[in-house]
Amino acid sequence: MIVKDITNAIEEIAPLSYAEDFDNVGLLIGNYDTKVSGILVTLDTLEIVVDEAIENNCNLIVSFHPIIFSGLKKITGNSYVERVVLKAIKHDIAIYAIHTALDNSIKGVSAKMAEVLGLRNTKILLPKTGLIKKLTTYAPQQEAEKVCEALHNAGAGNIGNYSNCSFNTQGLGTYRGNEDSNPTIGKKGELHTESETMISVVFEKHLEQKIVKALHKYHPYEEVAYDIVTTDNVHQHIGMGMIGELTNELSEKDFFNRLKEQFNLKCIRHSKLLGNSIKKIAVLGGSGSFAIDAAKRSGADVYISADFKYHEFYRAENELILADIGHYESEQFTKNLLADHLTKKFRNFAIILSKSITNPIKYL
Repeated sequence: MIVKDITNAIEEIAPLSYAEDFDNVGLLIGNYDTKVSGILVTLDTLEIVVDEAIENNCNLIVSFHPIIFSGLKKITGNSYVERVVLKAIKHDIAIYAIHTALDNSIKGVSAKMAEVLGLRNTKILLPKTGLIKKLTTYAPQQEAEKVCEALHNAGAGNIGNYSNCSFNTQGLGTYRGNEDSNPTIGKKGELHTESETMISVVFEKHLEQKIVKALHKYHPYEEVAYDIVTTDNVHQHIGMGMIGELTNELSEKDFFNRLKEQFNLKCIRHSKLLGNSIKKIAVLGGSGSFAIDAAKRSGADVYISADFKYHEFYRAENELILADIGHYESEQFTKNLLADHLTKKFRNFAIILSKSITNPIKYL
């Protein structure tokens, strides 16, 4: 078992292409080809977490938050980030971070929050655009079915709950090969007209390399004509936050008592209570003020997230309750999510859930 085997399994639910542009995800320290002795899963990679990995003979740390976020100009041990990097390198420990790639996964951070709350009928709160691409290519009619099947097998043509989706039209293609050509159909130097099928399929951004490889492998022409464009379509299964419903309506008091119990909260910062029953809940792990308007548009009774600033509580405007439960608290179950996924994939391998409490915020 090497590091790449582990990261491939994680990226099945959270491809790195899902991550936000500002983020720093993937393998931060180490080598993908390193043989793994054990895996420690954590929310944050601090010195105590590296010590925990050493103690448990784990040479791979799978972390939600990236310990290296912005560039390091020197590594002298003068900051907690530098000390973690130095200790990990000294002990040959690889560090892999997934962060916003998992935030944007339908099986990710917010989905875990919704699961803990017992929400049903869940869907993405802020679905992303720019992640769906469309490939158009042209194949001889007698070969079109084989080419289309290869594209589908590579992951193209999946739309929501449907697979093997494509659009095909018939037409005539023309080409003339030069003296260096070796045409599969027709002769070099002669203009050739071929009955062709135009094939159009959509696919997720992270599959592009795999799909183009399949196209070239199964297309009969020496030179394959195709184009790829990025669409503005919304991807309903990729994005930040989650919206769902409680099985039964609760009073505000009962709901907040239940929330404190389920998330082990000492306190909740919230906007004005409205005296309404609570049924529809929006959640977003981590800093979530950017999704307040989306939560309002969704018709949520409560929006649960973290890191709201003073003036942002005014944005509730008596339309819903904003509940700030704390950054760490909103993401605390993420390491369980990752550990559970890896345990299912590698049942006979040492996968350890970190016992370190990495929350930097304390309460009196």
